[in-house]
Amino acid sequence: TDGPHVVRAEVLWDEWNTANWTNDSITAFPALTCLAATWNTDMSAIYGKAIGEEALYRRKTILLGPGVNIYRTPLNGRNFEYMGEDPLLASRMVVPYVQEVQKNGVAACVKHFALNNQEVNRHTTNVHVSDRALYEIYLPAFKAAVQEGGAWSIMGSYNRYNDQFCCHNKRLLVDILRGEWGFDGAVVSDWGGCCDTEEAIKYGLDLEYGSWTNGLSWGLSNAYDSYYLAQPYYNLIKEGKYGTKELDDKCRNILRLIFRTTMAKRQGFGNLCSDEHRATARQVADEGIVLLQNRDNILPINPAKLATDRCKQGDIMTLQYVVPTILVVGENAKKPLTVGGGSSSLKALYEISPLEGIRMRAGKEANVEWVRGYVGTGATQQDGMIVGAELEDHRPAEEVRAEAVEAAKKADIVIFVGGLNKEGHQDCEGVDRLAYELPYGQNEVIEAIAAVNKNIVFVNISGNAVAMPWLDKVPAVLQAWFLGSEAGNAIADVLFGDVNPSGKLPFTIMPALTDYPAHQMGEEVYPGVPSDKRTKEQPELMEEYYREDIFVGYRYADLSPKARKALTGVTCKAQPLFPFGHGLSYTTFEYGKATISGNQVSLTITNTGKVAGKETVQLYVAPKKPSVQRPVKELKAFSKVALQPGETKTITFTLTEEMFQYFSEQQHAFVTDKGAYTILIGASSADIRTQVPYTVK
Repeated sequence: TDGPHVVRAEVLWDEWNTANWTNDSITAFPALTCLAATWNTDMSAIYGKAIGEEALYRRKTILLGPGVNIYRTPLNGRNFEYMGEDPLLASRMVVPYVQEVQKNGVAACVKHFALNNQEVNRHTTNVHVSDRALYEIYLPAFKAAVQEGGAWSIMGSYNRYNDQFCCHNKRLLVDILRGEWGFDGAVVSDWGGCCDTEEAIKYGLDLEYGSWTNGLSWGLSNAYDSYYLAQPYYNLIKEGKYGTKELDDKCRNILRLIFRTTMAKRQGFGNLCSDEHRATARQVADEGIVLLQNRDNILPINPAKLATDRCKQGDIMTLQYVVPTILVVGENAKKPLTVGGGSSSLKALYEISPLEGIRMRAGKEANVEWVRGYVGTGATQQDGMIVGAELEDHRPAEEVRAEAVEAAKKADIVIFVGGLNKEGHQDCEGVDRLAYELPYGQNEVIEAIAAVNKNIVFVNISGNAVAMPWLDKVPAVLQAWFLGSEAGNAIADVLFGDVNPSGKLPFTIMPALTDYPAHQMGEEVYPGVPSDKRTKEQPELMEEYYREDIFVGYRYADLSPKARKALTGVTCKAQPLFPFGHGLSYTTFEYGKATISGNQVSLTITNTGKVAGKETVQLYVAPKKPSVQRPVKELKAFSKVALQPGETKTITFTLTEEMFQYFSEQQHAFVTDKGAYTILIGASSADIRTQVPYTVK
């Protein structure tokens, strides 16, 4: 079954349309960008446990997830399914997910292996990347899933690497996955990802999925027997070109998968849509929401304070007759966002919209109104599931915007719920975004509202960064992700302060698209250029060069303008709107001075505010005089701590040799770079609170 955010609806056996079952609705969990934003491995564990239980109840053998491809460009339509830009963060978050899913006797299938960092041209692109970037940036999370998580299956990606498709790629599947990492599970293809019988025989593919057939009306030409690993394979054995050694190996891998799943002892029954799962979905959503900006402490919303402020403005003396107005603006406040997005589309038993969540939480304390603000697309449809038809609106954009502005003039506070959705060229499989800006003219609406009401909160529902040209006019910004069944409740939890936000960004948000290195060096770097190896059989082959190398995300943002230009040839002085690891709280934290004893780094952290909260303490390693070009600093550890007001706790990190290593292409190994380092500890990649020197001898 498709994942990675829970089990997909049942579809017809010979096509993708829903089978119209009545017992296949599920609890929709937040997208993996939200899970990564919790920076909490305990959240990953309860997430994996719940998903594994729902998969087991539905009698699924393999859950196609989690996804751990790296956030290289904010245009990637599938970034919402992944865990951000940093290999260490993704590595730590993927392991508990895999372990807990598999405790149910359901195999996790980690995807998409490897270098599947965009959706545009995903079937035709040949990726060129240095071994160093491959091993330092793009492979670590897969390695952790295999060696620490014990993943039972891996899914190959659509793209090519080293001129071979990744679903049967000698370097990736034979040399690295099985040879270097000792993987003993089954390798499966993405749907239609197998493209060559002989390569599939020799280079590590065990299970071939979906080579574009329905097995019925298309006849023998496209029936299942015509799959690359079916009759064509058998014919090669009969001809004597291949023996059965490779076939035996594939059968062993599949049998091992069967023994671990279908034939597992004490497998249990699982459960579906339980109260526990709903609580898990809400807890993960609560902890993954990121408070990006909160000038003048406009959040959390306090209806009583809004009423008091109105009394002061209107010279009204009796508070009991004052009910403040909260205006909610935006299509995403009402639009269902579990259906759509491609293979991770979900058939949720229920979905609490942001508007519903805000209304339920406000109750009688405030009058909650909604206006549309912008017109996107009225309906979402995928695989025969249709939602959101009631959102059709054929008014001109100017009229819809004017309505929102008039309503904003009368409101005590405006909550603009916008961002992206899961439709084509937004956060959606198969296509990338066409622009970095918000769609549907949202920027114009936000600017117009901000001109008439200074109390405005922007809630961004997306799995990607977006441009925010109005940032200095909007005091509060909340990154709310795709939050699943409990979306509205979780958003209301944070907006009203019932939950103190503790999420941290799993990627860097730059001001403009051209501030990302993948978009500074021409089409060769993204989205790729036509290949000179095109043939009549493969006329659309593309070549793409990862020339930014290891400098993805904050590793690039940390560089000086001079170093950036040396890397990309482009002058770029822009600093992040919001750096990697950033996230605010309704309380404040004081970091003590870091001390070091042997390989132990310790510091205290104190909640100096008035409410309980959680803080993610991040440890970065910065080489002073590296022997090779290295990032200014790299995340090497993190710890999330819960603190009551006034409480102090001590955080201790253990420094290991691998924290000071880089991948040497000459030695084909991770090499310890000896010398002087600075251990940096802070609240984000750009907010370092304390540091201590350290020498690797």
